[in-house]
Amino acid sequence: MNVYVNGEQKHYAEKINIAAIVEDLGLTNKRIAVELNKEILPFNQYAETQVQPEDQVEVVQAIGGGQEDSFVLAGQQFQSRLLVGTGKYKDMQETQQAIEASGAEIVTVAIRRTNIGQNPDEPNLLDVISPDKYTILPNTAGCFTADDAVRTCRLARELLGGHKLVKLEVLADQKTLLPDIVETLASAEILVKEGFDVMVYTNDDPIVAKRLEDIGCVAVMPLAAPIGSGLGICNPYNILTIIENATVPILIDAGVGTASDAAAAMELGCDGVLMNSAIADAQKPVLMATAMKQGILAGRAAYLAGRMPRKRFASASSPLSGLIG
Repeated sequence: MNVYVNGEQKHYAEKINIAAIVEDLGLTNKRIAVELNKEILPFNQYAETQVQPEDQVEVVQAIGGGQEDSFVLAGQQFQSRLLVGTGKYKDMQETQQAIEASGAEIVTVAIRRTNIGQNPDEPNLLDVISPDKYTILPNTAGCFTADDAVRTCRLARELLGGHKLVKLEVLADQKTLLPDIVETLASAEILVKEGFDVMVYTNDDPIVAKRLEDIGCVAVMPLAAPIGSGLGICNPYNILTIIENATVPILIDAGVGTASDAAAAMELGCDGVLMNSAIADAQKPVLMATAMKQGILAGRAAYLAGRMPRKRFASASSPLSGLIG
């Protein structure tokens, strides 16, 4: 049945209560208020109140003054539009410090022995990057077939206690690390049917991006440039076309090198940027993480402000009339 939650139409099972909707929004145990069909609903009635088709549910919370600027991913609201990875840092301490400096709320982890607690004497990555503090985004980095990617996501779901949000990437070869689109499409279809919330790494082809959205991926993540290249956005017009035709979040994934690249992605209208090498490979990763956070904020503000139009000829800032002489 269809229910309107904060003005957005959502489809739920025939029997669902307000408590389950609040959980779906990621707001369980948060200080919120709920209005059902324009009537305030007391907290102690959430579990016993069943919603009906076409009901209108409003969920509100207190925020700081000014305009709220967040985005929704798989039903959960996030303030930070910067997503970061956990690879390539010199040690766990640097990993933790850089991620904290970035202000990221979503952190990607690779599901394989080389990334999570390989050495029993070292701290487990999930002890340093706590799921209680961050939304953990398991990814299929290093997978070259749909079968391997699907198996990895299933293992991630088991590891993280039923976690549904995953980042899917299926690579074509070890030299370019470009996505294998055929295998990506095949694995995306399987994972969506199995109930995963799939964020998918792809190339900057608007047709493929739309196809992945139509399959049911909750976010499409076109590359700016090859993974780890630091080249920045090589084809901004394709990225812009993807954004203009999308109804799901579009996040740049791969190829960012510095804060100006992150700002450029946000100025195009991207919902966010995911990066790892750009921070971890910097000479001062923690400082670069801070710069990336600021670049994301600046680029987003510029996008919301609306840049001045480009002009072929000069246009004086001060009036030319009334000059002396």
